[in-house]
Amino acid sequence: MTDLRFPIGRFQWEGDISQQQSNRWMEEIEAAPAQLRAAVAGLSEEQLDTPYRPDGWTVRQVVHHLADSHLNSYTRFKLALTEPNPTIKPYREERWAELPDSRLPVEVSLTLLESLHIRWASLLRTLTREELALTFAHPESGNTIRLNWNVGLYAWHGRHHIAHIASLRDRMGW
Repeated sequence: MTDLRFPIGRFQWEGDISQQQSNRWMEEIEAAPAQLRAAVAGLSEEQLDTPYRPDGWTVRQVVHHLADSHLNSYTRFKLALTEPNPTIKPYREERWAELPDSRLPVEVSLTLLESLHIRWASLLRTLTREELALTFAHPESGNTIRLNWNVGLYAWHGRHHIAHIASLRDRMGW
C-alpha cells in the first residue's frame, strides 16, 4: 500500500550534484505550477475542502501551502545569493495552513505560484556552479544547506504535494 503521507517517498540525495541533475530539478520546479493546476482542475469546492489523507490538510490547504513554502524558499535563495551563509527564518507551516488566507479560492495561490516559479526558474537558470554551491544556515536543524541541494528538495516538494492531490483523486474516483 502507498504511504499516503509520502506517496513518492522522502527526498534523499547524498554526494555531489551534477549540473545535469540540477538542470533536471530546475525543469521540475518550472513545470510544477502547470502540474498543480492540472491536478486541481475541475474539483468542486467540496472536493477542494477534502483532506488528502486522514488528519491531513485539505486539497485547498495543500495548494496554499505550496505557495507559502515556495515563497519562503525563493527568499532563502535570494538571501544566500546576497549574504554570506545567512541564517534563515523558519516558519510553522502547520500554523500557516490554519490562517484565514488558506481558505481563499485556490486560483489565488495557483496564480501566485505561476508568477513566482517564472521568477524562480529564471533566477535558477542564471546561477553558476559556484553560486549553486552557496549556503544558508537552518537554525532549527543546525544544518548548512547548499542551494543546489535545495533545488532538489523543492523540485521534490512540488511533486510530493501534487502526488497527494493526484492520489486522492485516484482513490476517490474524481
